[in-house]
Amino acid sequence: YNKPTLKLILALLIVSLLSLALVNPQIGTRVETIKREGIDIVFALDVSKSMLAQDVQPDRLERAKLTISRTLDQLISDRVGIITYAGRAYPQLPITTDYGAARLFLKNINTDLIPSQGTAIAEAIEMAAQYFDDEDQKNRMLVILSDGEDHEVGIDEALEMARENNIAIYTVGLGSQRGAPIPEMRNGYQ
Repeated sequence: YNKPTLKLILALLIVSLLSLALVNPQIGTRVETIKREGIDIVFALDVSKSMLAQDVQPDRLERAKLTISRTLDQLISDRVGIITYAGRAYPQLPITTDYGAARLFLKNINTDLIPSQGTAIAEAIEMAAQYFDDEDQKNRMLVILSDGEDHEVGIDEALEMARENNIAIYTVGLGSQRGAPIPEMRNGYQ
């Protein structure tokens, strides 16, 4: 071999070994327990007939579902649950990290889920307090999406229960100041 070729080969070998050293390869595996620092979020969605009003496009319910869906797009290691309510509150999705399931349940929510009309926010808050199943989780959030006010009794007790369980409550109001008529469907026609 001649000297220039040998120098080139050594220089390339040194550069490749330095590159390999910078990558810091490691052999083997190890199991490491990592504590999750996410937030538990429960969405309480009003599904009363008034959510079909179209003062917000396409309508209040679809806008609320879109808001929840966009929030799911931003989450990474947080757990979510869904409650629907009108005259009564009903669980829809237990608290989970499966955002695909949350989107599937969200897609199928409509105003025909609950036969009794009304706005039972207090009952939704009480149900949400039972949703949070991890005693060590300190970051608990309830997001209430509604177009109405609560005319039921027991809201003060429900809010106190939420405070005692360290649940932060956020509300999202849907609709305009002017309001809109509630469409009524008969035989598939409005």
